[in-house]
Amino acid sequence: MSCFLGIDGGGTKTTCAVGDETRVLATAADGPSNIVRVGEEQTRESLRRVVLQACAAAGIAPGEVKRTCVGGSGAARPELAEVVRRILGEMISTPIDVVGDMQIALEAAFDTGPGVIVIAGTGSIAYGRDRQGNTLRAGGWGFAIGDEGSAHWIGREAVSAVLRESDREAPRLADSSLVKGLYKIWGVGSFLDLARVANSVPPPDFAALFPAVASSQEEVSRQVLREAGRELAQAASVVIQRLFTKEETIVPVGMTGGVFRHAEIVRQVFYNELRKMDPRVQVSPAVVDPVEGALRMARRAGA
Repeated sequence: MSCFLGIDGGGTKTTCAVGDETRVLATAADGPSNIVRVGEEQTRESLRRVVLQACAAAGIAPGEVKRTCVGGSGAARPELAEVVRRILGEMISTPIDVVGDMQIALEAAFDTGPGVIVIAGTGSIAYGRDRQGNTLRAGGWGFAIGDEGSAHWIGREAVSAVLRESDREAPRLADSSLVKGLYKIWGVGSFLDLARVANSVPPPDFAALFPAVASSQEEVSRQVLREAGRELAQAASVVIQRLFTKEETIVPVGMTGGVFRHAEIVRQVFYNELRKMDPRVQVSPAVVDPVEGALRMARRAGA
């Protein structure tokens, strides 16, 4: 039996799957390993733990893995891919493929077929492939200037909306579930402290605020989440318009990432807005797990 390793190295968590030619034998999850976001030391710690945990659960040693595929945001850049290979090479001596997170997500959603995958996790991007194998992306330009609809963007927009609203209704707003949730996550106790942390250098972890926004029923939260859905639909529409001809009668679309997984309102608005833009769209209701694509790519490369 040959064993393969697939890794989804995200900005919030890392997921690893061990499988043979047809089955998933074990999975494990650990902290972030997006090397662009957390650096080499944290990436090494997370990858080491998640690989050892997954292999132990599967009953194999890392040295028994035939082929590995790891996907991460920015990890496909040659200089960063080499760092990731070196880190994994400390445990695994067999070939290691390092690709972008959008590639493993597309693979998980459509195998080798056409479609558009929209990622909304810590960051966001839309990525598509047509029937001829041509690919195209939209968005994904980073936290400071883009990644609309991502957890980072949602957290930042929520803080901005709350602070603007506090100018008008500070006493009422201070008692809201959203504000209490934001305060708790960042360990602050006032609007001034919230603004101070939001404007600190280096920037704070806005993505950490996403759970408070997603669980709140406040209108300000719902407005931010609805806008996230619209932004993600717009990114998908750009890819569809540029990549698929008008002769295409069906355009498959998939969703992946924690924002889609944990915010129903984002999924609903994304679906409704995208269908308005292009009725050919067929959105799969299931949120894709990218690690499945990484494992599939490892199997194919090792065949």
